[in-house]
Amino acid sequence: MNDIRFERHRGPVTSAAWIPGTRHVITSAYDGAVARFDVDTGEAALVGYHDHLANRVVVEDGGRRAASVSSDYSVIVWNLDTGTRERTLLGHSDDVEDFCFLEGNLGASVSRDRRILLWDLSTGAIVRVIEGHARDVLSICAHGGRLYSSGDDSTLRVWNLDDGAPLRVWGPFDTETDTCAIDPARRRVVLGCDDGCIRVFDVETGEALATIEAHASGVKKVACSPRDGAILSAAYDQQIRVWDGRDYTHRLTLENRASKWERSFNWSPDGEHVVAGTFDGTVLVWRADDGRCVGELGTGAATTSGNACFNDVATNGRGDVALVCDEGTLRTGRLTASEARWIDACAPASGRMLMNAVTMDAHGDVVVGGAHDQRLHVFARDADGLRVAASTPLGEGPINCVRIASQPEWHGAVFVACYSGAIVRADLADNVQHRFRLHDNAVKALRLHPTLPVGVSCSADGVLASWTFDGELLRRFPGHTAIIDDVDLDPTGTYLASTGRDFHLKVYRLDDGTLTHSIELGRRSPKALCFLDAGNVIVSNYWGELLRVDLDAARVTRRTIARNGISAVTRADAAGEYLYASSYDGAAYLVRASDLAVVNELRAMHQRPAAHA
Repeated sequence: MNDIRFERHRGPVTSAAWIPGTRHVITSAYDGAVARFDVDTGEAALVGYHDHLANRVVVEDGGRRAASVSSDYSVIVWNLDTGTRERTLLGHSDDVEDFCFLEGNLGASVSRDRRILLWDLSTGAIVRVIEGHARDVLSICAHGGRLYSSGDDSTLRVWNLDDGAPLRVWGPFDTETDTCAIDPARRRVVLGCDDGCIRVFDVETGEALATIEAHASGVKKVACSPRDGAILSAAYDQQIRVWDGRDYTHRLTLENRASKWERSFNWSPDGEHVVAGTFDGTVLVWRADDGRCVGELGTGAATTSGNACFNDVATNGRGDVALVCDEGTLRTGRLTASEARWIDACAPASGRMLMNAVTMDAHGDVVVGGAHDQRLHVFARDADGLRVAASTPLGEGPINCVRIASQPEWHGAVFVACYSGAIVRADLADNVQHRFRLHDNAVKALRLHPTLPVGVSCSADGVLASWTFDGELLRRFPGHTAIIDDVDLDPTGTYLASTGRDFHLKVYRLDDGTLTHSIELGRRSPKALCFLDAGNVIVSNYWGELLRVDLDAARVTRRTIARNGISAVTRADAAGEYLYASSYDGAAYLVRASDLAVVNELRAMHQRPAAHA
């Protein structure tokens, strides 16, 4: 099933940038690849690979070089004339999220290590370290001897390029500020915010020029047209809009494609087109004058369709598994020590849409998925396979996690962790029962107590909380200093474990909030966790590793099992002897808990062509 050659990305495309003076677009993606697409023929060519997720690619104005940034903590500068790696820049200590080329053969990068690094691109040396952001830095642009940066601390900051001195801070705003862009001709900076607003400021005076109530959900990308300053905004409400560069009125909405990824949008150098990546590993092209989508690049051969980067796995504890992935389908299968086979696959009634979350009831008759389209999708499972049973619009942003209550008195209650910060309780018949907000930012994960009507949740604002099924806050658990990615309760419901981007595993007593363990996991970003029992926790990370943490001995055992990040882990059986691990590399793994050895696997794709595997 290995690909013979590179035809398209086998992971979501994080960025697409038109190369000036050509009919080519360069891309970065979660398969670690940087690739080049011909706009006219759709043909794809591999430029090279990172060792981990590639988060962004940018092209210098002359079109001779590109730079890609990655969760392998590096920046790679590519020579586009020769198609070769020119230099690798090493210095960040966490995921690198953005880069911009500067005059004088300099460049600047930003990272989740909260720093801005200024680079000499001729030598690879770090010229300057700029600190000041309180949380992850996600976006950077430059103009007129100044750097502009924004990120998770809800600010837009201006720095003097010559000495790194801070010049101005806008904010903090009420929500995170993921994206910023410069309109140099009109000397203004544009900020995209998680409250759905675009904020525009004068770069000289700092005056607030406009606040555009642009979207019903978080803005993930803003970009300014090089032709007339029109502002492009892409958001989690599934809308891609263009705003007039003079009076900020709505000019048009781009034709919608469900597979688009909001963070990947950019203008062509002449302002006549807009390009973006998809969760399917392809590139979309729109006409800027009428918003019509005129092409999809890199669709490849029929044998390579789909993009099964698995985001979550669920089980009934008897060898049945359900998985969801970036291509927007729910798959079921059997995975035991002696059996590995797919059984069925089904898309939601509304069509394929990136799915992040899945859960299965104890009998395995009902599977519930959560999708990027802000809908809860319920599937019935029987001898004839999967069928769509219900679809519930929640309107709370992308869904990150779903769980079904096991208590008889709460039969059929589904709890949903949403990007908006809400937790929604619904039933299996398309009804929303309750909404409550205990978090100020995206709810990353939740778990339900095995016997009590109590849940726990964690969020991107670093808050860990317990609550009743009716939404009453019971306790907040202090200790994390960054995004918390996952949470779990031990099988007895006595202990609570969490991990996140502060690289620590923390364990608390659920009843009184006592912190019993805080264990450093190393500088590789953790992703998911589960309790084996009260004394042992399994943690996964974005590097394909599983870590078994013996809490009493504070001992960490590691094993690499996948070629990409492990998105979720769960007990495969009640005794905790085996685990299921889902990976972005296209496989689900059955793992022996005692030594973290892979016993069997269920694979939907190989992520890299055979020559690069």
